[in-house]
Amino acid sequence: MKAPLLAISLGCPSGVGPEVAVVAAARSTGARCLLVGDEAVIRRAAALRRVAQKRIERVDRAGLSRLAPGTVGILAESAALPRPSAYGEPGKADGAAQLAWIDQATDLVRQGYAQALVTGPVSKLAIATSGAPGSEAFLGHTEHLARRLGAREVTMAFASDDLVTALVTTHLPLSAVPEAVTPKEVARATFWLGRLLHDLGRASPKIAVAALNPHAGEGGLLGDEEQHKLTPGIRRARRRLTTAGVPAEILGPVGAETAFRLAAKGVYDGVVAMYHDQATIPSKLLGFGEAVNVTLGLPIVRTSVDHGTAHDVAGTGRADARGMREAIALAVRLAR
Repeated sequence: MKAPLLAISLGCPSGVGPEVAVVAAARSTGARCLLVGDEAVIRRAAALRRVAQKRIERVDRAGLSRLAPGTVGILAESAALPRPSAYGEPGKADGAAQLAWIDQATDLVRQGYAQALVTGPVSKLAIATSGAPGSEAFLGHTEHLARRLGAREVTMAFASDDLVTALVTTHLPLSAVPEAVTPKEVARATFWLGRLLHDLGRASPKIAVAALNPHAGEGGLLGDEEQHKLTPGIRRARRRLTTAGVPAEILGPVGAETAFRLAAKGVYDGVVAMYHDQATIPSKLLGFGEAVNVTLGLPIVRTSVDHGTAHDVAGTGRADARGMREAIALAVRLAR
């Protein structure tokens, strides 16, 4: 079977995204990697990491079939920058380019040219303040891809060897989280986590739904969201998974500290988190640099690194490409 073609958006051109993308693409054996980004930025990253320029191939859509694993492909139609960006200093042009690269890479997958989307780390602020069409609403890949692809519901998840977790809410102020946690949203995140775990080979995944409040609310003493929102959401998730033919076991609400501790020991296959940092803190403690961000519920496969732009490291040649390699590997696995 021919290795799947992955469309990889470069991320912030003044961050580590170009560097890790070039290194991972050059070392890939299980995927054909097409980078969507500015050619000068990509070649600068290749020179920084001593990836031979002859391994870089500029191709248009008609020539995608000739890409081979280990070749660093560049989409010829990629939006270009006036000049390579200064490391650590993204400007408006960089923000507009990042958004254009995401959209171009997404469209390659949607239109069937590529089998999965892998995204590099972006500067959300640079995009949101770039003035590009649609940029003012940009809060992150998850929300943007849902709008662009017309997804009815999406779920942010993080997957590593030590922990798989999905989020009920994503990029919200903490003060807005309790209202945003509803039975419907709890059921949605739990359902898609069950589906992901099943796709990753857990025949009957065991899932813990983490509580919102300390000690799972102590019977209402420390909050009643567990009784009125989480428990009904768990019941809805069980029905959805049964209908989908996924025989998952769902437990909870479980105190968050207990849920993640036992998941790290292998007692649970995955944990449903109520808000962003409740998921990302344990995920990054257990698997930073190796965990993969997955968007569930899209009509395409999308994975990403779990780290940011690392502007302080950009240009030093020290960026760790493990996260991008893992994102590529998981994209291949899910695409197949």
